[in-house]
Amino acid sequence: VQLQAFGGGLVQAGGSLRLSCAASGRTFSSYVMGWFRQAPGKEREFVSAISWNGFSTYYADSVKGRFAISRDNARNTWYLQMNSLKPEDTAVYYCTANTRGSGLRDSYEYDYWGQGTKVTVSS
Repeated sequence: VQLQAFGGGLVQAGGSLRLSCAASGRTFSSYVMGWFRQAPGKEREFVSAISWNGFSTYYADSVKGRFAISRDNARNTWYLQMNSLKPEDTAVYYCTANTRGSGLRDSYEYDYWGQGTKVTVSS
């Protein structure tokens, strides 16, 4: 099983990026998928999660209204659209899957992790 994140890069404050995560090796269409991030010197933190059918989405307060999570179960892929980026959004972003469907904001509840993609927002 492999999760691979794409789309990170360098962007100016106020700009946008779209992260993608492609899963292979098994289907994740029945599971919660999410994104976490880790800034230098800080702990990994929850960013967003989406239910298996896409009907429910969850966001950290720090990104609510700016980020949007979505998924395409047919492609075994999920996305994080990031708008109005701020320098404090600078971090490595990890895509992840939660097969238990609980503790959506807790990293230890997630079973599978991608390798991370770096996002740098300049001021």
